[in-house]
Amino acid sequence: MSGSNLNRDLTGASDIPQGNWVDRWLPASWRPYARLARLDRPIGTWLLYLPCLWGLALGWQAIGAPAATAPLLEMLRLVVLFTVGALVMRGAGCTVNDLWDRKLDQQVARTADRPIASGAISPRAALVFLAVQLSIGLAILLQLNQPSWAIGAAVLVLVFLYPAAKRVTDWPQAVLGLTFNWGALLGFAAVTGTISPASLLAYAAGFFWTLGYDTIYAHQDKEDDAIVGVRSSALALGPKTKPALVGFYTLTIGLLAASLWTAELGPLAYAGLALAGLHFARQIRVTDLDDPQACLRTFKSNRDAGLLIALAIVLG
Repeated sequence: MSGSNLNRDLTGASDIPQGNWVDRWLPASWRPYARLARLDRPIGTWLLYLPCLWGLALGWQAIGAPAATAPLLEMLRLVVLFTVGALVMRGAGCTVNDLWDRKLDQQVARTADRPIASGAISPRAALVFLAVQLSIGLAILLQLNQPSWAIGAAVLVLVFLYPAAKRVTDWPQAVLGLTFNWGALLGFAAVTGTISPASLLAYAAGFFWTLGYDTIYAHQDKEDDAIVGVRSSALALGPKTKPALVGFYTLTIGLLAASLWTAELGPLAYAGLALAGLHFARQIRVTDLDDPQACLRTFKSNRDAGLLIALAIVLG
């Protein structure tokens, strides 16, 4: 996300954490691939997965039988498939990103140790790894209903376009928003076989949510991004960022409320949504956009905001 990637180690020059489970449990030959897929930094997987949960939950409500045993077992199967799918496809996205950015990464101490930039993984080996990840993703997609196949395949265009967006627009966060929230559509289609106005509204809400959280994330990298020529909404907005965040998060809550209303959900859904709104308000109030650690904490807290929204839909 933005010009760098998720959860960098703010205590040193490198953005790769050391001494974690990757170093303790994996063979040495596997470690560069685990780091390339960001398996040790799960927040990106969460942010890709949560809109999938929104779509699944909306679909679960739409079929009108959330208490029946057969639909419940099917929902559990879909939750497992989307969990694995989010993990694999987030890794594939990171591989694409690092292939595009390998020369830029070599110019910055913070990113020079990334597996491709450092030479721990060759571009050819990374392409093979990418093919394996995409093959697993395809195998998971084929476990879904046929209407989901085209929807799932279409997002690959956005996955491959995102790294280029950082070079040609001040708003790569918009491309990321279109990409990371695709699961709201795919999850709903996996349950119902179609796309509804409620799922489209949830997808639009996720788009503005991503504009908010990834703009906050980009503020921790703004100096580095300016040096290497990477563009971002943080650099474009500058001191106008907090008013923009108010707008992004207001649209997120408003579009989600419209989604809940269209889905004819009950008052508990709106109560959960109100809690998410308070979470967003606190993000804007407490985050010092000139403090990279504060930006990272706020960025990661969006996992909780996304879970609140998923819970709101389930309780509806």
